[in-house]
Amino acid sequence: MHQGSWWYRSLLAFAMLALASCAEQGGGGKPPVQQAVPGYKVGKPYAIDGVWYYPAVDYNYAETGIASWYGPNFHGLATANGETYDMNALSAAHRTLPMPSMVRVTNLDNGRQIALRINDRGPFVNNRIIDVSRRAAQLLGFEQQGTARVRVEIMETESRQLAMLAGAVQPAAEQTAAGGQADAVAAPKVTAAPAGVVTEEALAPPPGSAAAPPKQLPPAPQPPPQPAVAVATVTVPVTQAGPQPDGRVTVVPVRKTAMFIQAGAFTNLTNATRLRTQLTSFGHAQVVPAYVGTQKYFRVRLGPIGTLAEADSMLAKVVASGHPEARLIVD
Repeated sequence: MHQGSWWYRSLLAFAMLALASCAEQGGGGKPPVQQAVPGYKVGKPYAIDGVWYYPAVDYNYAETGIASWYGPNFHGLATANGETYDMNALSAAHRTLPMPSMVRVTNLDNGRQIALRINDRGPFVNNRIIDVSRRAAQLLGFEQQGTARVRVEIMETESRQLAMLAGAVQPAAEQTAAGGQADAVAAPKVTAAPAGVVTEEALAPPPGSAAAPPKQLPPAPQPPPQPAVAVATVTVPVTQAGPQPDGRVTVVPVRKTAMFIQAGAFTNLTNATRLRTQLTSFGHAQVVPAYVGTQKYFRVRLGPIGTLAEADSMLAKVVASGHPEARLIVD
């Protein structure tokens, strides 16, 4: 059972000054954490053990792989976007999606599917693609096993709403995972309520009486100042704003899946064939064509692999041989 890694997540906190803090600073004890105000965050590119990750707004995101879960060692600590981690909430850690975002996670072994809220960074151990809360693992049916084959898909409408309610404004220079300009999310405008105007008219005194001294009126109320709009990272509390996971479990049909180590993807067949030849000492290596849009790629894979333990062992060997971006995939 995976419950996070103090070393990797502490390294991330050191490397990414743009993040307010990192949830996984725990271990045996729980050192004090400087709590940041929760807000919408995308973040800058960062590297862990020689592998680069590129946080981005990507409303087309969908990926299959291995999920793990984290719990007691990090309960009550700050997440990467400044919220407080609750292992009994329906949340998750992801390496690149904006925080917060909403994703749909499907357990490919039993068909159980739920919505989760991304509010943390990770996982960085054994090339898992998502780290869910303990409660999420229970509902998805893999708490006891510790890991599961899953599909993770962005929920576009809900994620856009979360960004808008947080007042997120994406700078024009920020790129999406697809290579285009990031979506600009307009910050909601706050209009001050109109202030009432109080007037007073002086009347002539009755005959034979003296005029009263002029009455001093209190100053007219002033409208509240307009809030400043932050760019890219805001400090508007968003923990309870917008769409939230409802805990509803849907069961969908499942199909048989297999695990592979993908060591690279090329547009040039010659380069793919060269890498396949280098990997034959680790097992059955093959070149598999695939399309992303209209672009044809040649993926270099090892497998299929029977068990997760075998896949982790093979992945470690491939990475050690000089291919740090190799990853475990489910297909």
